Amino acid sequence: MAGKRVNVLVYAGTGATAGSVRHCLYTLRRLLSPNYAVIPVNGDAIIKEPWTASCALLVFPGGADLGYCRTLNGEGNRRIIQYVNRGGAYLGLCSGGYYGSKRCEFEVGDPKMEVVGDRELAFFPGVCRGLAFPGFLYHSEAGARAAELRIRANLTADSGTLPETFRSYYNGGGVFVDAEKYADRGVEILASYTEELRVDAGPEKAAVVYRKVGDGGVILTGPHPESVFNVLALMGALLMSSRFAAVNLSKQDNGPEYAKVVDAVAADDKPRTDFLKACLTKLGLKVNQEEQAVPSLSRLHLSTHKPSDVAELVSSWQEIITLSDGEEYIKGENDTFHLEKPDRWSMSTLTQAVASVLPGAVNHERDSAEEDQDGLVDYDKVVKRIVAHETELSSNKETPYFNHHAYFANLQHYQRELRDSDPNFGKYILYGEVVTSTNTLLEKNPTLLSHLPPGFTATATTQIAGRGRGTNVWVAPPGALMFSTVLRHPLALTRSAPVVFLQYLAALAIVEGIQSYEPGYAKLPVKLKWPNDIYALDPAAEDEGGIKGRRREAKDYVKIGGILVTSSYAGGDYTCVVGIGINVANAAPTTSLDALATKAGLRRFQMEKLLARILVSFESIYNKFCRSGWNRELEEIYYRNWLHTDQIVTLESAEGQRARIKGITRDWGLLLAEELGREDRSTGKVWQLQSDSNSFDFFKGLVKRKV
Repeated sequence: MAGKRVNVLVYAGTGATAGSVRHCLYTLRRLLSPNYAVIPVNGDAIIKEPWTASCALLVFPGGADLGYCRTLNGEGNRRIIQYVNRGGAYLGLCSGGYYGSKRCEFEVGDPKMEVVGDRELAFFPGVCRGLAFPGFLYHSEAGARAAELRIRANLTADSGTLPETFRSYYNGGGVFVDAEKYADRGVEILASYTEELRVDAGPEKAAVVYRKVGDGGVILTGPHPESVFNVLALMGALLMSSRFAAVNLSKQDNGPEYAKVVDAVAADDKPRTDFLKACLTKLGLKVNQEEQAVPSLSRLHLSTHKPSDVAELVSSWQEIITLSDGEEYIKGENDTFHLEKPDRWSMSTLTQAVASVLPGAVNHERDSAEEDQDGLVDYDKVVKRIVAHETELSSNKETPYFNHHAYFANLQHYQRELRDSDPNFGKYILYGEVVTSTNTLLEKNPTLLSHLPPGFTATATTQIAGRGRGTNVWVAPPGALMFSTVLRHPLALTRSAPVVFLQYLAALAIVEGIQSYEPGYAKLPVKLKWPNDIYALDPAAEDEGGIKGRRREAKDYVKIGGILVTSSYAGGDYTCVVGIGINVANAAPTTSLDALATKAGLRRFQMEKLLARILVSFESIYNKFCRSGWNRELEEIYYRNWLHTDQIVTLESAEGQRARIKGITRDWGLLLAEELGREDRSTGKVWQLQSDSNSFDFFKGLVKRKV
C-alpha cells in the first residue's frame, strides 16, 4: 500500500514555458483533485529525488525540448524510462510530444528554427515532425489556431461516447509520422488532424498517440488539449457561489485572428475536456466526474476569545498602516491587506472583491490584481481583505466552514487541563475560507509578521497555493486542517534548544494532539517520518489482510500530513513560522484521520477542536523544550512515535553504503546512521545526516543526498 501513486508531477524546469506549465497545473488540478496532488518539479528533482514510487503521472508541457535534453539527457531520462517501464505514466504535450519520440524534426532546413535529432526517451518509435501548421514564432501566438481533430480510438467519456471531431488549441506542435505503421509495436492513434498539413506526415496525420511501454503507458500530443478557454458564468451566479473559472487565454492584444481561435476552441470546451479525461483514464488515472473549480479568495477574519484584544492588536499596527481614500491598508512585501470592519460589508464591496480576481467581470478596481502574459490571475497581487472582529466573534453565517465559538471553547478547555499560566498559541486566529497559503501570508510579509504576537495562527479551509519543502505548490481542498503559527525563539536558547528541533516538536504535537483528542483516540496508528512528515497506517492495508498476523512495517503506512518551518533572525530572536497540514476528512489521495477514527469505532474529528488540541500540545511541548532542550523525555517520546528505529537504509551520500538508523543527535537534530559491513554487522562508524541536505525514501530504505 505504501507504493500508492498519488502525485502528478508537471515538469517546470529548463525548456518549459511558464504559460504551458500553468495551463497544465490549472487543468490537471481541476480534473484530478483531490485524488492526486498536482505539483511542479524541476530537473534536479527528477534526477536526484525519490519521486518514482509515488508518481501516478509525469507531464512534460509545451516549451522547447532542447532545454529538456540539456537538463535530463543521461540520468534524468534513464530514470523516466525506468519509471514508465515499471508501471508509470507519461503525458507529453506539444514539445513534450517531440521529446517523447525517437526523433524530433522541427522546421528542417530553416537556419533559424531548425531542431533535428534523436531523443533518448523514444516512447514513440518514430519521428515527430513539425510544424504541422505554419506561422509559429517562439513566445508568440502568431501561429496559434483551432485545429480540428478526429478521434480515432475507442475512447469514451464519463457521460458517454465522445464526438467524432472537436477543436483544440494548437501552436507549434508536430505530427507523429506514419504512426499507423507502428501498430505492431503497441502504438495506437487516438486522434488525427483533419486538415492538410505543411509537412509529410503519412496518411493518418496522427495528432495524439498512445503506446504501452513495459508495465506503463505513454500519451504524446501535437496540439494542446490542456489549454483552457472557459466562458464566464453570469455575474449573479458568481457572486452567489463565490467561485470563478479563470479565463486562461485572453483574446486581448493578439489581434482579430487570435480572437477567432479563442472563440472556436471555447465552443468545443466540453468535448476537448472529455477527450483529455478519456486520455487520462487510459493512462490509469482516476478522473473527477465533474471538474473541480479553482475557488476565488475569501475575506480573512481576525478573532480572539476576548474581542477587545483584537482592537488592541490592530492598534499596535498603526505604524505599518497606510491610508488611501479613507481606507486602511498594510502593504506587505508579498501581499497587500485591506483592513475592513464588519459594518462596511455590502454587495458593492463583494463585487469589487470579485472584480479584483476575475478578468473582465466588471470594469472597476482592475488595479487590485494583475494578469500575467498568459492571462492567469496573479494571486499575490490580489488585495487580501481582513475583517477585524473587535466587538464579537464572527458568526457561523459569516464563516460557515469554521466555528469560532467552538474553537475558542475547546482551546480554553485544553488550556485549563494543562494549567499553563499565560497560554499564547492560538490566542489570535486569522481564518479564511479560501487563501493562497497560510505560510505565505505570514512568512512572506515580514513587515506584518514583525508585528504579530507569538502564537498568532493563520488557518484556512482551502489553500490554492499551498507550500511544501522546496518548490512544491498545490491546491489543498476542503477536508484538510491547514494552519501556520508564529514563534519567537530567543537567540540565547539556540545552544540548549536549537531552532532545527521545531519541526520535531511540531510533529510530536500533531501526534499527541490526535491521540489525546478524546478518550479512545490514543490507539489511532499515527506515526512520524523523519524529518517532518506525518504517516498513518492505511486502513485499506488491514482490510486486505496486509498486516494481519505479522509485524506492522513502514510500507503499510501512508502520508497524511507535513510540516514546513521557516525562520528569520532579527532583534535577538528567531521569528519562525511553523506551517502544518493534515488530511482530516478526505479519503483521497491516501487516507484520512476520519478513516482511522471510523475504523476504530470512534467519532469523526471536528476541525476546530483538533486545531485547538494540537496548538495546546505544541505550546506545552515547546515550553518544555525551551526549559530543558531536547532531553531524554522528549527523545523517548519521539522514538516511540517514529517509523525508523533500527531501519536499514542505503546512504547515497556514502556511495551506496548500508547503514542502520539509530536516532537523532541531541545537539543539532542530525540523523544518526550506523555503518554496516558484512552480514549487516556494525563497523563502528556513524554517519550524521542533515535534514536540509538529505531526503528519506524510507519505503525503499534510501537516504538521498539533496543538491
